[in-house]
Amino acid sequence: MNARISPMTLISSSLSPASAQSGLDLAAANTWLAMHPTLPLPGRGDTLARWRILADIAAADLCVAKLLEAHYDAQAICADLGSDLMQPGQCWAVWATEPPGTDMHFTGNALHGTKAWCSGAAHVTHTLVTAPHQGAPGLFAVALDQPGIRIDASAWQALGMRAIETANVTFSATPAQLVAADGGYLARPGFWHGGAGIAACWFGATAAVADVLRQSPRVRRDPHAAAHLGAIDAGLASTRALMRELAARIDAQQHLAHQREVMQLRSSVEAIARDTVDRVARALGPGPLCMQGAHAQRCADLLVFIRQHHAERDLQSLGERCHQEAAAWTL
Repeated sequence: MNARISPMTLISSSLSPASAQSGLDLAAANTWLAMHPTLPLPGRGDTLARWRILADIAAADLCVAKLLEAHYDAQAICADLGSDLMQPGQCWAVWATEPPGTDMHFTGNALHGTKAWCSGAAHVTHTLVTAPHQGAPGLFAVALDQPGIRIDASAWQALGMRAIETANVTFSATPAQLVAADGGYLARPGFWHGGAGIAACWFGATAAVADVLRQSPRVRRDPHAAAHLGAIDAGLASTRALMRELAARIDAQQHLAHQREVMQLRSSVEAIARDTVDRVARALGPGPLCMQGAHAQRCADLLVFIRQHHAERDLQSLGERCHQEAAAWTL
């Protein structure tokens, strides 16, 4: 499969919102791209505005957000690395997962091997992809309209995030351009800033899940439903404050990764996302999950997407750092 669909083509091949359960809502993706061809770059003074747009996209459709967040992340990566690779009319992905036993390598100005967890492979024109290079992680740019590329999405059996159709992509002597060598992609402070952008997507979808309960008349007559909504409100408000504080820090100190703060934010959003899905279901029963397709799909998508959080590994790292501090929580 070598042919790709450019963003301009996607607009003319629009899908209805109702088709999101059987495929990505390409019309919605292109509507967002038309409104926001670029986003404010992290650390340039308007990071919170960037995250608000990502949250808005995710509140509407998490699979569309997954596609577009990667495109906007590619823009930020290229800006950080001083690259002008990206051109209007293109849609980019970032494929950077490094599972054990990967056979990806770069020789002779070409990529070889199979890359796992390639989200949106059937819908993007280009990608930034990681592969070993001279003993260190390298980042490469690849146009996906050339021979030597095979996409296999047959293993993608997901119910949540199923519309984004994540695939294994095999490169067979595929020409690629080196964008960053010697681990430069990972060494950027922007690597961690981008991780906070993912949390903004989670936050937006969590707020959309919570809105189903917030707008329910049951809250007025059922004290338990009101209590669940109160708990959700407290959690979302706390996480929103953390997000705003981190955005201000990144803008004030762009040269710092703010790794711990990003991990705190991601852990906080992941926890409130799980709690919100659970509390809305406990407050309203099975009805919305069984009779409101958009809500049911959003819950399924969110529970899959937040598994990009590294769970106990991230919490362990936070705990070890906290343990070394004399006073971790002073005001």
